Amino acid sequence: MAARLFAFLLCLAAGGLAGWWLGHDRGAAAGVAAGATAWFIFETQRSARVLRWLRSGDLRAVPRAGGLWGEAAQRARRLLALREAQLAEARARLQDFLSAIQRSPNGVVLLDAGGAIEWFNDTAAAQFGFDPQRDLQQHIVHLVREPDFSAYYHGRNFAQDVVIAAPGSSAARPLKLAVRLHPYGEGRLLLLARDVTAVEQAEVMRRDFVANVSHEIRTPLTVLGGFVETLQHLELSRDEQARYLQLMAQQAQRMQTLVSDLLTLSRLEGSPLPAAAEWTPAPQLLAQCEQEARALAAALDKTLDLRFGPAPPLLVGGIASELLSALSNLVSNAVRYTPGGGSVEVQTRALPDGGVEFAVRDTGPGIAAEHLPRLTERFYRVDRSRSRETGGTGLGLAIVKHVVQRHGGELRIDSRPGAGSTFAIRLPARRVRVQAEAAE
Repeated sequence: MAARLFAFLLCLAAGGLAGWWLGHDRGAAAGVAAGATAWFIFETQRSARVLRWLRSGDLRAVPRAGGLWGEAAQRARRLLALREAQLAEARARLQDFLSAIQRSPNGVVLLDAGGAIEWFNDTAAAQFGFDPQRDLQQHIVHLVREPDFSAYYHGRNFAQDVVIAAPGSSAARPLKLAVRLHPYGEGRLLLLARDVTAVEQAEVMRRDFVANVSHEIRTPLTVLGGFVETLQHLELSRDEQARYLQLMAQQAQRMQTLVSDLLTLSRLEGSPLPAAAEWTPAPQLLAQCEQEARALAAALDKTLDLRFGPAPPLLVGGIASELLSALSNLVSNAVRYTPGGGSVEVQTRALPDGGVEFAVRDTGPGIAAEHLPRLTERFYRVDRSRSRETGGTGLGLAIVKHVVQRHGGELRIDSRPGAGSTFAIRLPARRVRVQAEAAE
């Protein structure tokens, strides 16, 4: 500042001396005025260069201006550079934050104070069917038309989630979303959505499981209680007593079978995956299944054409009891549901990829397509009354599914009403060996 004042005074002195030399006293005054004017013009030019640079916003084209204006320009350049670096860092952080939200497994939607959509991630687009070119700035209630969500949004009570059906949901393939709104900023809302289809299905299965187990056990208990009361209070002949006791034994066996299947399922779900250390010959598994199938057909007093094709010389790796249980369940179901005079055929073949397939075909009534995805659910029955007549517990295919999954295989079902059914178990190549190679 002192140098700037000294330069100004020097300019005035120089002008005054020059004016005095030319015109004495009047010239000195004019010289001082001319020196001040020159100083003003020079400073104005420097300030104009700095202002033009500030208006341009180009930090690289710093004007060459000495003195106070030069220092101001340098300081402004440093401040602008710092501000630009901070903005770049903030943009990078925002981009990282949006990228993280974009990859979130939950749907995220940003709403303005009026409820219009400002931004959403790909998960939300897939969950709600949003289009970024079409649906931005659209009101959320106009796009999510579920009555429960509309009431939730307008009620302004966001303490809990609301569960709604996702677009594309159907009775055969239900899709559920848990949606919650979180206020933030000045009236804005953050919408979070997560897919709870599996959770809802598990809850439905849990309720159905409890209800079905209670029903399945209550029915034979009611029958047993009635027979016990009859035997206690009525005088019956030996033949009547024998008949009642036989019926009681059947109901007790039904409960025992149910409990055994439940324990089997519990053991399958809680035990570690089986290693391929135990190898069982495929012909041995098929021979045991055939023996059980013929015994069951005789017990049901049913005439069937049971055909078991020759099994290839293969060894199957896994837990033999589980594999036998899965195959036996498929064969016994075919025997139970195929009417007398029909046929049940069991074929075993090596697959081109080195695996093996066990297929059970029957000439039963067949199953409609809408029932096929749910056949392996616990206690699911296409026809409840007919299933109870055949003595099934409704857990056989659930056991098959768990055994096949534990052994890394696949259960395939092909059935049409009036055309019979085919149930096939496919095991991968790592679970199969050629018997001769294994012996060597």
